Amino acid sequence: MMSADSPNPGPHIALFVTCLVDLTRPSVGFASIKLLEAAGCKVSVPDQQTCCGQPAYNSGDNPDTADIARQVIAAFEGYDYVVVPSGSCGGMIKHHYPDVLAEDTAWASRATALASRTYELTSFLHDVLKFSEIEAAYPKSVTYHDSCSSLREMAVKEQPRNLLSKVNGLTLTEGEEAETCCGFGGLFCVKYPEISENMVDAKVDDILATEANVVLGGDLGCLMNISGRLTRRGKTVEVRHVAEVLADMVDGAPIGGPTASPRREKA
Repeated sequence: MMSADSPNPGPHIALFVTCLVDLTRPSVGFASIKLLEAAGCKVSVPDQQTCCGQPAYNSGDNPDTADIARQVIAAFEGYDYVVVPSGSCGGMIKHHYPDVLAEDTAWASRATALASRTYELTSFLHDVLKFSEIEAAYPKSVTYHDSCSSLREMAVKEQPRNLLSKVNGLTLTEGEEAETCCGFGGLFCVKYPEISENMVDAKVDDILATEANVVLGGDLGCLMNISGRLTRRGKTVEVRHVAEVLADMVDGAPIGGPTASPRREKA
């Protein structure tokens, strides 16, 4: 994603885009910017940002995780808040950076300070900005998947649901297993593919039981995993990031959906 700076006079937000958003679903980043600007924020996307370090951390590679954390801290500490459209990346910065750098006297306090200003997107809009002026229409039946990191690390549960209640025409049908892991878990799905597949099948069964047209969530890794399994099972339930719906940016294909073929110029 390209860097962006907006002229709003409100708090200056640094958007941590995340690798998956940047490389596979940039529309989530642009939707996040649209929402934050609508809430009165000045938004920047620091050019120096890279991965949050979660893959290295989950692999037990703490030295490389610490190096990545220092780079992220240096790029983001000059802003009022850091906002992340992902509970897992947000949780990495907010909860794991202070632990990884706890013994580094030069960086421990900087990690803690950044952690205190880091928020998941819907939590920041709802809890900090008290924003509720959602100007979106989405006349579909949806269900919501609570990702593990958003729910358990970032305490995100009611915030996206309250914001979605402002979307015209949207009907939310809760699954009985909305809080159950989808089986992605970063490297977990690579190390334990059979267990992961069983978990995402159970998640898909729960989604189908709601009879919703769309499943929404706030973590792209989970959504890609769910979308992939729905597709392999021949199901037509769409998958989207909650920011896209809240920002009224749903013209493009759903996650994992077909995209238009590039037009070839005639010779």
